[in-house]
Order: sequence, then C-alpha cells, then structure tokens
Amino acid sequence: MTQTFENKIALVTGAARGIGRATALMLRDRGARVVASDISETVHELSGNGIVTLTGSIAEEETALRSVALARYTFGGLDILVNNAGRTMNRPLIDMTVEDWDGIMAINARGTFLHAREAVRAMIKGDGGVIVNVASIVAQVAMKDTAVYAASKGAIAQLTKVIAVEYGGRGIRANAVAPGVIETDILEGIVQDSRATLASYGSAHPLGRVGQPHEIAEIIAFLGSSASSFMTGTLVTADGGFTAL
Repeated sequence: MTQTFENKIALVTGAARGIGRATALMLRDRGARVVASDISETVHELSGNGIVTLTGSIAEEETALRSVALARYTFGGLDILVNNAGRTMNRPLIDMTVEDWDGIMAINARGTFLHAREAVRAMIKGDGGVIVNVASIVAQVAMKDTAVYAASKGAIAQLTKVIAVEYGGRGIRANAVAPGVIETDILEGIVQDSRATLASYGSAHPLGRVGQPHEIAEIIAFLGSSASSFMTGTLVTADGGFTAL
C-alpha cells in the first residue's frame, strides 16, 4: 500500500540529489508539504508546488534552526524529519588526518544531532512526529578504509535508539535506514571510474545489482508514515542482501 502524507509537513536534508531528492519528491507527490535543504544551490530546482528550499551546511547549528523555523512558519509545524545529508570518505586509518575525522563527524554525526534536536523541540510543541535517519550498512559491518564514515554512521544508528527511548512517551518515533551501495553521483568524487566501481559493487550483492535512490525513498516513506506506527528505535537494512553473506 502506498503511504499518503496529506496535511503532513516534512523536512528533508541533503535534498539536492540522490536519496534526498527522491525522498523529497516522493513525500511531496504523496501529499506532504516539504522543506528541502542542501549545501548545494541546485536544491532550489525543487522549489515550488509544495516544496520550499534553503541552502546551508547541516554541520552548522544555524542551518538546523533555519530549517525547522522555515517548516513552522511556512507550513505551520513539523511532522517528519528525514536526516539524509552526509559525506563519505574512503581512506586507510593511518592516512587520515584530524581534519578528515572532524570534517566527516561534523557533517554526519553533528548534523544529524542538530537537526534531530531542533525537530524534537518542534514536535514536542505539536502532536509528536517521526524522525528517519539515514545510516549505512557500515554501521553494522566493517569494511576497509571506512573508519570515520563507519564511526559517524554508527553514531547515527545509536542516536536513533536514544531518541526513540527518550521521546517515545511524547509521541515521537525515531528509526533509521541502513542502505547498501546506492547508485548516485556521490562516487564520482571518490573514485576515478565510478561506473566500473558500481558494477563491481553490484556483483557483490546477492541481488546482483546496487540499489536505486527511489528504493530507499520508499523505505523512508514507510518509516515516516502511520503504516510503521509500532516501530521505533529500529535500524532497517536495505542492501540487496550484502550483509546476509
């Protein structure tokens, strides 16, 4: 069954591309009014027809404050937060610098914390709400050269559980999705031959392919809807069977 989001207000971070863009459009198309944020100016391509946009780094407290304020003052509140924005880094541990570590943790872990904190504050004033955090399979399994990325996604997975425990009694649910490898343009800034890399990743999955942004967006929509009303503090894995090996 397709979830509907009539009269719901959502905030989606990292909405300019990939999973975030697919999620913002899916929620809008199913009835939600959406605040879409990203550090890239291309997020403004989504503006109009139920979506308002803003730019800013999720690592900055001011971005979280502005994003939630925009949802409240434009649409009247906040029902769903999708913490999707993040960065990755593939680098051996011994080659990483303090700046590498702090940079990824600031965006992935601190950014998720800041937006969750402001969303909870807004949801408490309303009728509760739902937070969906985007983690990763590396929050569950170890892969080489992912030390800081894995640590940041592990932090997101655990933060999700704490939010669920602390605020379940206030009508707030928190769940996370752990995607496997998804076909987005994020690989273009990491590896030289992104198409060959995607093909090699695909062959490592029991389904024989990598995932698509809309497939993760469907899971986010489910977790953000009343169809998952008895789920909180859960990490939902969507990885084509990769972690089943």
